[in-house]
Amino acid sequence: MTTTLLTGIAELTTHAEADAPGPLADAALVIADGRVAWTGPAAQAPDADERVDLGGRAVIPGFVDSHAHLVFAGDRAQEFAARMTGTPYSAGGIRTTVAATRAASDDALRANLRRLTEEMLRQGTTTVECKSGYGLTVEHEARALRLAREQVEAVTYLGAHVVPAEYQDRPAEYVDLVKGPMLDACAPYADFADVFCERGAFDAEQTREILTAARAKGLDLRLHANQLGNGPGVQLAVEFGAASADHCTFLDEKDIEALAGSQTVATLLPGVEFSTRSPYPDARRLLDAGATVAIATDCNPGSCYTNSMPFCIAVAVRDMHMSPAEALWAATVGGAEALRRDDVGHLGVGARADLAVLDAPSFIHLAYRPGVPLVHRVWKNGTPAG
Repeated sequence: MTTTLLTGIAELTTHAEADAPGPLADAALVIADGRVAWTGPAAQAPDADERVDLGGRAVIPGFVDSHAHLVFAGDRAQEFAARMTGTPYSAGGIRTTVAATRAASDDALRANLRRLTEEMLRQGTTTVECKSGYGLTVEHEARALRLAREQVEAVTYLGAHVVPAEYQDRPAEYVDLVKGPMLDACAPYADFADVFCERGAFDAEQTREILTAARAKGLDLRLHANQLGNGPGVQLAVEFGAASADHCTFLDEKDIEALAGSQTVATLLPGVEFSTRSPYPDARRLLDAGATVAIATDCNPGSCYTNSMPFCIAVAVRDMHMSPAEALWAATVGGAEALRRDDVGHLGVGARADLAVLDAPSFIHLAYRPGVPLVHRVWKNGTPAG
């Protein structure tokens, strides 16, 4: 077993313990067999087979992007341009991507997925969740999940993204398809099931039916909730013990109390609000109430075509009133908790050695220097990436 000592770390953020002090200055880290074997002051570092001097840079855990839609074809740039000149966002644009995705070959979808995940890795994201939802037939949803399983760590079945055009006058039949034959075909490839519980998509009764069927099939649950307005999504997520309720843009006091009193993570997607000119979620109220908060990109061709976690951190600090430390925690440990993972998102001993080296002396520069490509180097599973 080869061991590697990373030294010359100006600031090391491990997130190893919730009550641990802040980042460690003048630090070192040892990697062995793909895992973190030791962290501490550089002066106390043990010997190792290999030594890498990081030249006074900061080191953080690799980002955990717990919400992304990456299996698709085409783009919706014109829709974005229309939003920027006053057209409000609605869920209906999803159908445009559905048509393009159904028409694309496996190779084309696979190549686009690879392009996006490679971009994410270069920006420090080492764990990625990917949903289906742009096929909306048994065949195309299963295909999306199969392709996602080839390249990402967590896969989510989202047959309940919207009701496709061919079922627009028969939504009950589509719900039966989603919770029946489509679920049967998709469950072998998926870790989670999700529902877009919003006006223009699926209501509370339909959401409950789909979640119940998915849970009976052995899938864990997550939910698109309260993005376009106040609604039942957050309450349903908590009731079903979902791993996360995602978006959480419009919350009342009962929603915040429910999240704070549960194990369901509130996953916030600041890139969506940036890209749709919608109100930002009130992260401060969630944090002050004691809710667990994650940040993810929601990379998709419609409402948010960014896969940059550093960008989302900067927006969360600027517009959602999170501190730089809170935003980094949400983009690492928070994302891991939203995926029910305890081996990623932190650099405690025994964790997977997924880390990002920043061309900066502190993680604060992620928000302090927005838009600047600060990720200098990435390790994934203990191996330099790229």
